[in-house]
Amino acid sequence: MMEIEEDVIKLRKDEVRNLTTTYYSSTVTNAAVTWKKKSVSIVSPKSGHYSRQKETKNSSGFFSKLLKDFKKTKVSDFEYQQSKVRQNSSYKPFWATKVKEQTIEELAIEKKADVAERSNSVYSKGFVFRKETDGTPTVVLGNDQNIQSPKRHSIVEFSKNNKLKPLPNYKGSKMFMPTGEPLYWLGETRPSSFGPATYQDFKDIRSRCLAEGRLFEDPEFPAIDRSLYYKERLDRPITWLRPSEICEDPQLFVEGYSRFDVQQGELGDCWLLAAVANLTLHRKLFFQVVPDDQSFDEDYAGVFHFRFWQYGRWVDVVIDDRLPTYRGKLVFLHSSERNEFWSALLEKAYAKLHGSYEALKGGSTCEAMEDFTGGVTEMYDVAELPPNFYTILLKAYERNSLMGCSIEPDPNILEAETPAGLIRGHAYSVTRVKYVDIETPGRAGKIPLLRLRNPWGNEAEWNGPWSDKSPEWRFIPESEKEELGLTFDDDGEFWMSFKDFVNHFSRVEICNLNPDSLDPEECPEGCTKKWEMSVFEGEWVRGVTAGGCRNYLESFWKNPQYTVTLKDVDEGDDENKCTIIVALMQKNRRSQRHQGLECLTIGFAVYRLPDYGHVPKPLDVNFFKYNASVGRSQAFINLREVSARFKFEPGSYVIVPSTFEPDEEGEFLLRVFSEKDNNMTENDEDVGMGDVDDRVKEIAPNPEPADPVRDFFNRLAGDDGEVDWQELKEILDYAMREELKGQGFSKEVCRSMIAMLDKDNSGGLGFDEFKTLWIDLRNWRAVFRLYDTEGRGAIPAHNLRDALHSAGYTVNAHVLNVLAHRYGSSDGYIQFDDFIMCSVRLKTMIDTFKGRSSGGEYATFSLEEWLNRTVYS
Repeated sequence: MMEIEEDVIKLRKDEVRNLTTTYYSSTVTNAAVTWKKKSVSIVSPKSGHYSRQKETKNSSGFFSKLLKDFKKTKVSDFEYQQSKVRQNSSYKPFWATKVKEQTIEELAIEKKADVAERSNSVYSKGFVFRKETDGTPTVVLGNDQNIQSPKRHSIVEFSKNNKLKPLPNYKGSKMFMPTGEPLYWLGETRPSSFGPATYQDFKDIRSRCLAEGRLFEDPEFPAIDRSLYYKERLDRPITWLRPSEICEDPQLFVEGYSRFDVQQGELGDCWLLAAVANLTLHRKLFFQVVPDDQSFDEDYAGVFHFRFWQYGRWVDVVIDDRLPTYRGKLVFLHSSERNEFWSALLEKAYAKLHGSYEALKGGSTCEAMEDFTGGVTEMYDVAELPPNFYTILLKAYERNSLMGCSIEPDPNILEAETPAGLIRGHAYSVTRVKYVDIETPGRAGKIPLLRLRNPWGNEAEWNGPWSDKSPEWRFIPESEKEELGLTFDDDGEFWMSFKDFVNHFSRVEICNLNPDSLDPEECPEGCTKKWEMSVFEGEWVRGVTAGGCRNYLESFWKNPQYTVTLKDVDEGDDENKCTIIVALMQKNRRSQRHQGLECLTIGFAVYRLPDYGHVPKPLDVNFFKYNASVGRSQAFINLREVSARFKFEPGSYVIVPSTFEPDEEGEFLLRVFSEKDNNMTENDEDVGMGDVDDRVKEIAPNPEPADPVRDFFNRLAGDDGEVDWQELKEILDYAMREELKGQGFSKEVCRSMIAMLDKDNSGGLGFDEFKTLWIDLRNWRAVFRLYDTEGRGAIPAHNLRDALHSAGYTVNAHVLNVLAHRYGSSDGYIQFDDFIMCSVRLKTMIDTFKGRSSGGEYATFSLEEWLNRTVYS
């Protein structure tokens, strides 16, 4: 029976005021029938929300208030009201990474004082070049799992990790973050759309400039207009000046760094400013982004560098210190101190990362925080919280997540103070989450508290219950106070109950850090847990793997698919379920704005796989026709990242990321967080050979070349009995003139056909070899006729996977995308000549691999042998 599923909603980011992470749980969904009074608010993702109610006034005494905080919250304590929140409502950016195969970036992470141990191998997807003491280097083809690579010395133990694939532009940067994570030159990570890759090493550039007595001028981000804008010219003349030309005694930092060092200029990048201000609150993270090996005093050469996380990898961005000014003053981000320049230089590096200053116009603070930390950010509206939100905060604290909160600002007063001593529109940090032991007369137990910090670090603090020196602290045992490190100084830090927290604050942000960002020596006690993470890179290619959302059922199944298996339930979970957070991020869209590219409208859906029986791999149209999703993004929207948090029963699930409309092309990063292990894989076929379709055999029953073709071959072959590529072209152009429509086979296809069967590298084919080729060609021609469904002499790209199946090949989405790029035309079709070329190359490379494989998943070639096969074919 067909499952009825609601259509996916499409939104634009400018239509939505606040995008928040909401929560999906079947327990909450079914709770609408029970309700009572309680002053907390939670979301029902299915159809509504439970909202805060006025409290009765007959229990206003101190102990009554204390016991209300102390009482355990239940779902039955909420009143149900209708809401506009849709079913499975769960939304806003979330981070994840889990990482599996050893890759090129894992050459060595032996974290020692100054140097890391270097490997004698260079890794790449599917093969590795190993240097040998003598003779030719060896090329090993196959799964990276079969290659013994250097051990990764990680702060956090991984289980069943999946690493990102190697970088095509990797040139051996061999740099590492303080945490041991690989660090890359910008040229190693940039897409090919930026043109030829260039590689800038900060220390090498500085050394050369110092030796030559000159200041660095960055050729990759020159002091000209195209570095400022790609479309909107500034309304005033800009002069690029170095800090020493702007003021006397320029410094990177003046009396340290703080949020007050960040002043917005004339660029609409307040989102970046807010993230930079947040970054200053966390010393370790700050110096990961702003390395402390540079200054205007020691070894100054006009060159600086900054580090940003970009789509799963850390990137080192090198810049010169020429800054845009007008009448001697900085135009964009600057410090309140005239001679302090770290914030202006950081903004310039971020602008270079994205192509220009103008590319930074408009964005989300979450986007920048993720680029500064490698984490993933959740946004919660306190008016619509999940029922277990305190548990979410507690587990986030245990995993060293950055947490902040704020109160809706007063539009008439900047940072107005409330009667409770809190500042509207001001960002607070959550620095501790803990169930605290409490002993009241006749009762003992635990109460949920939070410690907050006002970044101003002054006397502007909360003055309600659990504030500094409030009477509630009398009921906390001295040993507990000592463990809390309790102080009552005017330092901007204070405690409050969870109930007061949700009553007074409007929004909460959680930035979950990737485990590699954690240094155990700096982690507070009790904060040693970690998320399990997975990450996969993928691509939507028009007509092949860009199937659009579930609204387009016939093509939806063509999207990339990923299986995640959850076995162990969350620690202390009463429902015996597993938390999973799915985040889908589209890549490189901001940096390609100059090409007219904006963010695609993206989202995802999650499907439960049956515990028994067989389902196709990948899942086909029939599966999606008869099975509804168990979770999905709240809506499809044109943001860089969309995400959702779910609680699922143990089992296997398939995640399908997609654009809203079919045939929208782009690259993406899919990340998954879970509290316990998640074994994540691509839900796709293995690459290899299969059986030829029976329909093809019926169309091409006679494998022998017809007499006229044999006679033609003999006439052209000459005394040596072989034909070269030109003679082969004459034969095939004659034999397949109907499909070629008078155009003939290309020189490249004919040469590749010769190479496919020319075992002795003579450059020609004898009749027996030609006969083998003829059988393949007849089959491929029959496949082409079968899938030329429109009768235009070309196969639609969306039929390519099926056509290759019929020809006897199985390919996964990665190979399919490559074939579509290589052999497809701009109109989304594959011509006969290109289809034959594609089939020839597939057969040649698979046969080459199998010829040197011992039946396993890898094969070994010398470099000479590898070049002979690949160059000749």
